[in-house]
Amino acid sequence: MEFDLSWLLLGLPMAFVLGWGASRFDLRQWRLENKQAPRSYFKGLNYLLNEQQDQAIDAFIEAVQSDPDTSELHFALGNLFRRRGEFERAVRVHEHLLSRADLSAADRDRAQHALALDFLKAGLLDRAEVALQRLEGTAFEGAARLALLAIYERSRDWAQAAEIAQRMSQAKQGQFANREAHYLCEQALQAAATNPEWALDQLDLAIQKAPQAPRAYLEKAKILDRQQQFEAVDLCLAQLARDCPGYVPLGVLMWANAAQKIQRQAALDLCLQKLYAERPSLDLLEARIALLNAREPLQALHDTLALYEEHLNQEPSLVAAAGWLKAHAQIAPAKGEGDDLPKTLQRALDRATLPLSRYRCAACGFEAKTYFWHCPGCQSWDSFPPQRIEEL
Repeated sequence: MEFDLSWLLLGLPMAFVLGWGASRFDLRQWRLENKQAPRSYFKGLNYLLNEQQDQAIDAFIEAVQSDPDTSELHFALGNLFRRRGEFERAVRVHEHLLSRADLSAADRDRAQHALALDFLKAGLLDRAEVALQRLEGTAFEGAARLALLAIYERSRDWAQAAEIAQRMSQAKQGQFANREAHYLCEQALQAAATNPEWALDQLDLAIQKAPQAPRAYLEKAKILDRQQQFEAVDLCLAQLARDCPGYVPLGVLMWANAAQKIQRQAALDLCLQKLYAERPSLDLLEARIALLNAREPLQALHDTLALYEEHLNQEPSLVAAAGWLKAHAQIAPAKGEGDDLPKTLQRALDRATLPLSRYRCAACGFEAKTYFWHCPGCQSWDSFPPQRIEEL
């Protein structure tokens, strides 16, 4: 049978036409898909601008399903919802990302971290803790540990906080010796009433871990003072004076009381004079005045006036001026004379000096009558200077 070349001549043009048609169809399909994807983006953006967040999320999900490379839209939308305080919507966005099987490992870790932040900002600390723990071994490990540290501090779980701090120190993610010492001090305070010996052991461990940190010395001195171990109090605060002299004012009145109990007023007064000469302080001044109580009352009052005048010559102070006036008012009745300072004026001065006697956080400005190692306002550690507001 002979092959008819006419069929070949007819078949070649037909094959060319069919191939060209198929290519045109694929090109049109590709153009159609490219047109549909931007339409989904713009539809979602329109919903977002019209405050229709639910519809915007659905539109962006549709866009992501048609084009896996648009996961950045989800991250942007989730962050937007978190900043607006719409944590439930942010969680929906990031949980949808995590449910995708085609998400890359890097984007999955990023979505897990964003979900943990959603829970953290919403105050769902238990769910945030679980989400953060899943980031161990990822690129977000350091940030996750810091967030876990904040969670354990807020919940006052000091043992867990100490464990995280140790792991971060071992990973060379920062210096946490002072923070670990604080955690030991917090655990000691919780146990001080029921198990003071264990509390003292924890404070000794804190001193070994961070000798330059003053808190452990002061907390230890307080426990010893309650046990009336005044010689141990004197030794503990003398060590504080050697290692952290700037923080002596926080425990100096307790030190003065212990010195009086063991008859060491003269030795302590010499030490306080040296500290006062290096850094004048109202608390050191009050402690030196407290040591004068053993003297004859009228002589003690005159010495008190002299100390206040010495302080006023070095540092202008309304608190010291009010103290001088109060001591001067006590001298007149002692001499059999009338009180030349009206009590109303004295009360007014005492009231005016109250705000000046507070402590202020250097990080957020929170003010308190008592000294805090952990600021209640901004949660910062060691942000309170050991000086009163008037001395700053």
